Amino acid sequence: MGVPKRLTEMQKRFAEYLVFNEGRTTGTDAAIVAGYSKDRARVEASELQNPRLSPLVVSYIGRLREEKLRKYEVTYDKHVAELGKIREEALKKGAFSAATNAEKNRGMAAGLYVERKIIKHGKLEDMTEEQLEAKMKKILEDYEPILKNVTPEKPKLEKSKAKSQPSKDSSK
Repeated sequence: MGVPKRLTEMQKRFAEYLVFNEGRTTGTDAAIVAGYSKDRARVEASELQNPRLSPLVVSYIGRLREEKLRKYEVTYDKHVAELGKIREEALKKGAFSAATNAEKNRGMAAGLYVERKIIKHGKLEDMTEEQLEAKMKKILEDYEPILKNVTPEKPKLEKSKAKSQPSKDSSK
């Protein structure tokens, strides 16, 4: 009989249904949907997926799978664009939390955020007073640029202390 030169419509339907419903269907179901007899669907599915018996069908299934992978492939550009679409849709619906999360995830994908975790060992109670003071000084030095922006300057603190203390003249 020999190998056919091209796929039939039923073979195409079988391959397409099998690939686009992968993980949710069986070869037998795909054969039935494609139009093969229910009595022979299991045998037909097996033969259609056998490269020696149906090389054109197997090749077509392979091409469809590659096409599906390319279509749903996750790339940086697609990922960031999709997060942008999600953000826009969330904003349209007034879902600001979802929009914020989508925008944050875009920033993370772009490398704008760095997640840093510090794991400490030991307890503060186990440190001597000198060790605690040295540790606190080190922390203040390390985080000085950050703390400078959020803590008031020292002269302001001293002035507020002077105002809060009653003067000696008022006690008389």
